[in-house]
Amino acid sequence: MEAALLGEWPHLGYVGSRLDRGSLRRGEVAALLADPRARACLVAGESIVLKRRPGMADGPGAFEALFALEEAAALGGRTGEACLLGLDGAVPHFVLPLHAAALAVLAERPDLFVIDLRSIAVQELVSAEEIGQLATAKAMIAWHARRSFCSNCGERLVVAEAGWRRECPSCGAQHFPRTDPVVIMLTVDGDECLLGRSARFAPGMWSCLAGFVEPGETFEQAVRRETMEEAGIHTGAVRYLACQPWPFPMSVMIGMHAQALSRDITIDPNELEGARWFHRDEVALLLARTHPEGLTAPPRMAIAHHLIRAFVEGRDPPRG
Repeated sequence: MEAALLGEWPHLGYVGSRLDRGSLRRGEVAALLADPRARACLVAGESIVLKRRPGMADGPGAFEALFALEEAAALGGRTGEACLLGLDGAVPHFVLPLHAAALAVLAERPDLFVIDLRSIAVQELVSAEEIGQLATAKAMIAWHARRSFCSNCGERLVVAEAGWRRECPSCGAQHFPRTDPVVIMLTVDGDECLLGRSARFAPGMWSCLAGFVEPGETFEQAVRRETMEEAGIHTGAVRYLACQPWPFPMSVMIGMHAQALSRDITIDPNELEGARWFHRDEVALLLARTHPEGLTAPPRMAIAHHLIRAFVEGRDPPRG
């Protein structure tokens, strides 16, 4: 499935990493950190530190996210809190957290560039491989920032398994990172599809509906519930197309097409400021950004773009 997805939708963001996650070697973190070939990226909250490629103008592919580990540490990365992203062949890749104070200094250097991950993906500033690694890096740093104390007894936790576990020295509880599943769906009725608009969207942008999966739900049930809650539309058959890591802070978007069983829209104003049916030809204009009213679809790094594009092109879900 992954190969088919990347072959058909090469600009889907955050899916490009080919690292071996090295789960069986997470107990060897000291040896991996001592490897002179080791590389690392630097993350501070929402910010990522990139380095400029010599001789390249700013734009797609003009930056790198990975530094030699020694260089990353010299820039302020905390190797004592390193998290192993995986192995590129035999070369270990890490993410190092960075203090905000160090980040402010780095932002002034002309050879470096401090920017948020969403902008990196939209502008394709680094390779798809590195964007994929940054998705894991940002999610893991966010998890560690929120998981300092044991939820069972309140004791301060210690890091284990190369950053992939936290342990309580008092009660022995083990804490692991979690990923929240989110369904994102395009509801289709013949040559029309349902798009919604949230107040937080960029002006003129329309997109798919989405929502978190609740306990005890299947993905299909979540699609039907969220579409009914947000737009008042009944849906029937649901087809899976693809998924996308969404490190804001740590979710996975499960992309679906749903078959509409009703047409009358009643929006939840707490979720949407508008929803409407778009004909396939009009949606093509949104994707091309040539709509006469200035309306647009999400950028190609977002799974919503590809769910919409698959509808416009009449493609079946990828198979693999």
